[in-house]
Amino acid sequence: MSLQIKNLSKSYGAQLALSDINIQIEKNEIIGLLGPNGAGKSTLMKSIAGVLDIEQGEILLDNESIKANEIRTKNRIGYLPEHNPLYQEMYVREYLNFVASLHNVSDERIEKVIDLVGITSEKTKKIHQLSKGYKQRIGLAQAILHQPDLLILDEPTNGLDPNQIIEIRQIIKAIGESKTVLLSTHIMQEVETLCSRVILIHKGQVVQDAPIEDFRGKYRNVEDAFVHYTK
Repeated sequence: MSLQIKNLSKSYGAQLALSDINIQIEKNEIIGLLGPNGAGKSTLMKSIAGVLDIEQGEILLDNESIKANEIRTKNRIGYLPEHNPLYQEMYVREYLNFVASLHNVSDERIEKVIDLVGITSEKTKKIHQLSKGYKQRIGLAQAILHQPDLLILDEPTNGLDPNQIIEIRQIIKAIGESKTVLLSTHIMQEVETLCSRVILIHKGQVVQDAPIEDFRGKYRNVEDAFVHYTK
């Protein structure tokens, strides 16, 4: 799978959120998308996922425009936004059945994903009854249910306790062995644990895009690199 972002810009009225973004991804890896609050990370992820309209530039998935081929390309992308949009009154299995029906996913695949994200014991409960950690697992389940080639995760461990964070990281790491994962997080340890590459955005522009080893070679850690490029 290849992802190409060419000269992508996005504005909200007079505010420029993204300015001439160019990114190329050619192999399966976990990529950390970093930047301060308001840097444009969520806008970039929403643009790739097809949630926001592309105003300037283009995004290609295997040389296919996601704007011109919206349905086909969206079927190849999984997306977990920062604010996990779940139907709170639905039962867990009922919700995943609904998501599966949109992608023609089999019951066997649903059960496999339920087991993978660790919600077997909760699948007969209503979503609103569950902890935030389990809700994040359900959000992750819906994002990977159709076996997407590209998985986009916006702050997937935000607000979780240490044990839940470790469990979600293990799931993401397993997925990243065979898929491309674009991961936004403010937890630098998470980046160093999971990511092979870092894309750093500041004020709507890419200020650094390099293998994580390059950051380790020049700075004590990713946090020092983050401060250097964004202060």
